[in-house]
Amino acid sequence: MQLTGRITADSLMTLEAYAKWRKQHKPEVIAHRRLRSVPLGEHITVQFESEFTMRYQIQEMLRIEKIFEEEGIQAEIDTYAPLVPDGGNWKATMLIEYPDVNERQRELARLIGVEDRMFVEVEGHARVYAIADEDLDRENEEKTSSVHFLRFELTPPMRDAVKAGAGVKLGCDHTNYPAHVALAPETLASLAGDLR
Repeated sequence: MQLTGRITADSLMTLEAYAKWRKQHKPEVIAHRRLRSVPLGEHITVQFESEFTMRYQIQEMLRIEKIFEEEGIQAEIDTYAPLVPDGGNWKATMLIEYPDVNERQRELARLIGVEDRMFVEVEGHARVYAIADEDLDRENEEKTSSVHFLRFELTPPMRDAVKAGAGVKLGCDHTNYPAHVALAPETLASLAGDLR
């Protein structure tokens, strides 16, 4: 899969080429996703996205839906390309997971606004809170969604600190879900590669 810095229809593989690529590279994709997946407490997982993960997601959607016409391809690009970090930020998919349906309903009601209380904290710098769900509102008065899209904007000094090896915490300070975790060095090394 060729990383170009920008996902365009011309930079995607044909369905046939992707089918061959997919067989050979699926373990690589799984490893990359696992590396960038950060559990926060027992019920939240933050999946930091990259051009690689979004390019894979688009190719998968084209394969599953058997989309080969320009309009359909562009619609998939328009849906997923905004989740590619632009060099000054990290973008992520946040999943709230409760296996029991009754517990999930109860907790999603208690966690309204949780997406706005997610933060990253670069060692020596102030917390940066997520800008959440820019595509559409994902909660109502009764509950929040189990999936949110987050963007963490980092200042140039924060980006320099990350690239120089500073530690980073991922956290949430929502009243009903206080949690934080230090990002593992290998995860942080991958995320540092998203920054310019």
